[in-house]
Amino acid sequence: MFSTRDAIERHCIAADLVIGGVLVPGAAAPKLVSAELVSRMKPGSVLVDVAIDQGGCFETSRPTTHDDPVYVVDEVVHYCVANMPGGVPRTSAQALNNATLPYTLAIADKGWRKALGDDPHLMGGLNVHAGRITHAAVAESLGHECFDPREAIAH
Repeated sequence: MFSTRDAIERHCIAADLVIGGVLVPGAAAPKLVSAELVSRMKPGSVLVDVAIDQGGCFETSRPTTHDDPVYVVDEVVHYCVANMPGGVPRTSAQALNNATLPYTLAIADKGWRKALGDDPHLMGGLNVHAGRITHAAVAESLGHECFDPREAIAH
């Protein structure tokens, strides 16, 4: 199914559990579930906002902690723990290390400029170089000009 407004509404109203995991790299998460829609959900249903570190994807989301992880709005339980991987630090560190090791090795083997030039995914991770913002979403969210990362690293 596609994540259309109608589909989100229909499924949220019927759901016992909704997990929101939206990522727009470098930008705030869009609010996909309105406060009005939350008010129409079943009492006791649960929202888990994995996008809370980017502002959350539910209009009623606000960051919580592992010590005080939930709150209720309109009889809907919200779990919006910032840095959820912090709850499983060993496992999350291993996963992050496994995901980033190939990039680290490429930088070590080739040098950072060549590694970025050779790998569009690594280049896509460049946000700022020499004081110039090179990631469009970051530049837009901060109201700054965006520079082409290939040009930024050429100098």
